Amino acid sequence: MIHPLADVQTKDIGTDTNIWQFCVVLAGAHIGAGCNICSHVFIENNVKIGNNVTVKNGVSLYDGIVIEDGVFIGPNASFCNDRYPKSKNKNFKLEPIVIKKGASIGANATILPGVTIGENALVAAGAVVTKNVPARTTVKGKF
Repeated sequence: MIHPLADVQTKDIGTDTNIWQFCVVLAGAHIGAGCNICSHVFIENNVKIGNNVTVKNGVSLYDGIVIEDGVFIGPNASFCNDRYPKSKNKNFKLEPIVIKKGASIGANATILPGVTIGENALVAAGAVVTKNVPARTTVKGKF
């Protein structure tokens, strides 16, 4: 189901995925089956979302983010793909983020560029993740 108030430009969406009102999904994005994309989510072109993923309200997913199957992303989690952001930066260097299968990202967590979150890892609400998180690990605060 795609809510009539969503702006979904991609056709690459799996079955039984719900995209709620006020979402923007750009044409190059891939969204798997059985996902729930809650309201006020922005998904850029070079984003890959696996199956059975939940993305809660207020999340922006920028180019270079890969989200594997069964991931939960809490409300207002932030993902950064540029270590030195500037307006109209001609030297932009994309640093991808990978969220492995079954991981959970808590509300208002911030994931910095170039980070991989391991399988079934948990990033606590409000955490700032500056380096890779090993599989089956819980991190909180600044990690």
